[in-house]
Amino acid sequence: MYQPAHFMETDSEKLHALMRAYPFATVVVQGAGGLAANHLPIELVDGKLHGHVARGNELSRMDGAEVLVIFRGPDGYISPNWYPSKQETHREVPTWNYAVVHVHGRLRVIDDATWLRQLLERLTDRHEAGLPVPWHVSDAPEDHIEKMLRAISGLEISIDRIEGKFKLNQNHPAANRAGVVAGLGKRAGRGDAELADLMSKQEEGSS
Repeated sequence: MYQPAHFMETDSEKLHALMRAYPFATVVVQGAGGLAANHLPIELVDGKLHGHVARGNELSRMDGAEVLVIFRGPDGYISPNWYPSKQETHREVPTWNYAVVHVHGRLRVIDDATWLRQLLERLTDRHEAGLPVPWHVSDAPEDHIEKMLRAISGLEISIDRIEGKFKLNQNHPAANRAGVVAGLGKRAGRGDAELADLMSKQEEGSS
């Protein structure tokens, strides 16, 4: 990943926070037919990544493979009209702000039913937590759950290294960054509030 120094993020707490807030990740691996990408929810548990796939998925047959897991945070188009400096010099151009985390690691395929059930319980409990009537794995008939467990494989990815890139106008003066946050607030499109919030937190952390 191209990494200009001012966009590089190395704070593990910020990286882990993004991974937890945006758990639907892309898992990239070198398969028999070339590079393959799969998209699935991933959990960070005790310094490792956990997930699961259908047994028909090629990942279930790639124990020991090197993988790249990409977590994508908020992103959005940035208009130069939001920069106060544009009004002064007109020497500004559009850009795209975003935050991503790349995790490089090695895959271990797990077919243990107890491990898989615990994973599914954690995932569903986490993502059902905000609903009025949360669904739990135990709500389904036991024979159905056992059938489902036989149809999936667990994935555990040991982490070799993590790269974070938070491109949030750090190469601009504070007035321009504030202008972008205000512009995102007025536009209020998909993900704009999340991107503005991340920029504000980044600003607080650097002050």
